[in-house]
Amino acid sequence: MRTISNWLDAYGVSHKNSTNKLIHWICIPAIMFSLFGLLYSIPFPMDKTVLLNWATLFLLFTLGFYLRLSFSIFVGFVVIGGLMLWGNHSLAEYLAQRGGSLPLVSLLIFVVAWIGQFIGHKIEGKKPSFFEDLQFLLIGPAWLLHFIYRKVGIPY
Repeated sequence: MRTISNWLDAYGVSHKNSTNKLIHWICIPAIMFSLFGLLYSIPFPMDKTVLLNWATLFLLFTLGFYLRLSFSIFVGFVVIGGLMLWGNHSLAEYLAQRGGSLPLVSLLIFVVAWIGQFIGHKIEGKKPSFFEDLQFLLIGPAWLLHFIYRKVGIPY
């Protein structure tokens, strides 16, 4: 099993160009937020709440992945995931009051952010890491978080 450092190093190989990195700082959080919004929008068998929805179940699954790799990264994603759940719940309520659609807004953000990612990789001249291993889809957010942790002195 790879360590968190192995994953981050492997991910970093195709993310050296400063423009591609900047695009990732914008697009990865946007993709995460919109994915949570799309999952939150799927009808749930019980009354949907901020903690009882498909996005929360997805978060719990991903938290298991992060916990195996790094406790501090896991804690970071508990916070980030909680904020994204709350943000999507609040956005869904706001849009519902105004005749808007969380699934439509989420889908638009998702598509635009993925286009941005592919533009970044075109600039970089390297394929996205997830073409090699789908687990890199979960490493991208951790790669960003590790830069924040390094800056503030939190070991990962």
